Amino acid sequence: MSRARPKKARRSRYRVSYRLTRSVPAAIIAVVLLVVITGVTLTYKRFDDFINATTGHHLNPVTEVVQAVDPSPGTIAYKLKHGQRVNILLLGRGGYENDAPYLTDSIMAVSIDPGTNRVMMLSIPRDLVVQMNLQSTSNRIWTNKINAAYEVPYTSIICCVAPQYQGRDGGGHAAEHEVGKITGLTFDRYIAIDFKAFRDMVNALGGVDVCLTTNLDDYTYPNYGHGYIAIHYKAGCQHLSGEQALQVARSRHAIEPQQSSDFGRSRRQQDIMQAIKKKATTVNGWAEAPKLLDALQKNIHTDMSIADMKAIYDWGKNLPDSAIIRLALTAPSGAAAGNFLYSGNCGMGNASQLCPEDPSYRMIHQYIASAFVDQSLLAERAPVQFANGSYTFSDLADRVTTMLDPLGLQLGNPISHGNAAKTLILDYSGGQFPKTTAWLANYFGGQVIAATPASPQPARGQQTYGIVVVLGHDFGARWFT
Repeated sequence: MSRARPKKARRSRYRVSYRLTRSVPAAIIAVVLLVVITGVTLTYKRFDDFINATTGHHLNPVTEVVQAVDPSPGTIAYKLKHGQRVNILLLGRGGYENDAPYLTDSIMAVSIDPGTNRVMMLSIPRDLVVQMNLQSTSNRIWTNKINAAYEVPYTSIICCVAPQYQGRDGGGHAAEHEVGKITGLTFDRYIAIDFKAFRDMVNALGGVDVCLTTNLDDYTYPNYGHGYIAIHYKAGCQHLSGEQALQVARSRHAIEPQQSSDFGRSRRQQDIMQAIKKKATTVNGWAEAPKLLDALQKNIHTDMSIADMKAIYDWGKNLPDSAIIRLALTAPSGAAAGNFLYSGNCGMGNASQLCPEDPSYRMIHQYIASAFVDQSLLAERAPVQFANGSYTFSDLADRVTTMLDPLGLQLGNPISHGNAAKTLILDYSGGQFPKTTAWLANYFGGQVIAATPASPQPARGQQTYGIVVVLGHDFGARWFT
């Protein structure tokens, strides 16, 4: 049933942007390629052992050269060369030092669009509950958090696992399947790295320099047994060892609100990965390639080939920050409006869990499919404001503003509006922003109305210039099945 929420008096909100730091996959792939490229200085057997451990295949120099020069259709190298989208799933897991070694603590979908030279990075929270179908009987449903998908072929948590989710890459393919249902993306490859590889990788580089915007004090950080320790890091820049970098990346219960949210955690993780990438591509980093090989060999798994990794690295090594679109699926928190999720009980009892507002994921699919907004539309720089006239969510305008802010639109503060059955696109510009107006009308299914400062009567706090989108009940109802 719909969980209609009565409207309430609005209060000023700080609008959170998801424009974070540099690309996580670029950092991981840079480190792996560092080992690959400098592998010529190692014995062939040692280098082949590394390739076999991480990809499950032995090194075939002839094949790799052929794929680099003339890639086969369907490969990542081929798709990038021919302007086709490439989707990679990045997974961070506990590893054997953790009491749940195969649960993925970090999940990120990366979509590369060579046609526009942009990359979308989407963070999926580990506590999102999904109805998984990974068993031989396709209509058999297993309700669990999304972070459990990867562990299915490696544990006895469920029976009768379908053949395509068994074997060495079964966990990656299971996670691809379930994250694909949520996002609407079809993944080309996956990369999974565990905590030990992360920690050893940082140590092999001699540590990394990371800056924190606030203090980070977490009194319930999990130790390597079944207890907790307190960790404390001051605001500002500091040099971190592998263990310290892992603590900063993993911390979930800091007493500082800016650090305890999923958003804050994602920002720290990306800052650290950027620091790793920076360190790995220095002269000193190249000198540490043999140590990096040892650090990564047993603790990173992927179904990517060397040609795949080189193609991605070559395509994106000089990509500017402005070309990276950073998105996150979130629920409302004390400091920020969420977007597509809410905190509640969606099948996991008293466990911490997040549920989709729209269990069909149609709204998320539309959002992801629309992430690469045409650059000529963004060049209009149309001032846009969202007003909530729906009867469903009291915070719908806040959610939509937070949702669309990373796409590059020029958004004002969201406001409340009188009840509206239909969504309206109020154009106060006299047609000055045609592409933006058309995009908004298509996305929200609204009727475009030529407006003036006096008509229709503006709501309190409403701008009377640019474009105002009055979100009606028709749009609010689309969030429910």
